Amino acid sequence: MSFWQVIGKNLLGFDAMIFLLAAGNGVCYYFARLYAGQLYKKLNLLVFVPSHKHDPEKVARAIRNINEAEVVALRKKSEAFYSVFANLTAIFPLMGILGTVVSLLPMVAELTDMQQNFFAALTSTFWGLVFAIIFKLLDGFLSARLEDNDKNVDLLLERRQLLKDEEKP
Repeated sequence: MSFWQVIGKNLLGFDAMIFLLAAGNGVCYYFARLYAGQLYKKLNLLVFVPSHKHDPEKVARAIRNINEAEVVALRKKSEAFYSVFANLTAIFPLMGILGTVVSLLPMVAELTDMQQNFFAALTSTFWGLVFAIIFKLLDGFLSARLEDNDKNVDLLLERRQLLKDEEKP
């Protein structure tokens, strides 16, 4: 049996679960990135506008006009999807190892056709590791945006509180 035949055959077995998990993880990544991007666009230019270069009253008015509930909701959504994404990403090597174990178990009972079972074990390990690597790389880009958004939201809330404090008689 050739390499590609083994991979094709195993796609119908345990490897299918790994691909379904990868699809679900891709959806979580998409939504985490979408909400993180929306929050970034909403806050980045506004929160980090240098007050000394622009009219401070315009900056204060723009900060007051931000819908705080919407900003907090976007942060919660992006963090929730990111949390699921990060946790699913960590599962892929485990799924690969589990596939290896599941494929090797029949060899204990029957030592015939050992090579085929060995290749089946390797394919699930292979796919688990491939998806773990891909999603771990994507995690690096997304986690940086989420950290930046957290700082922006905290800065926005702090500046809004300062503006409220200044308005008090």
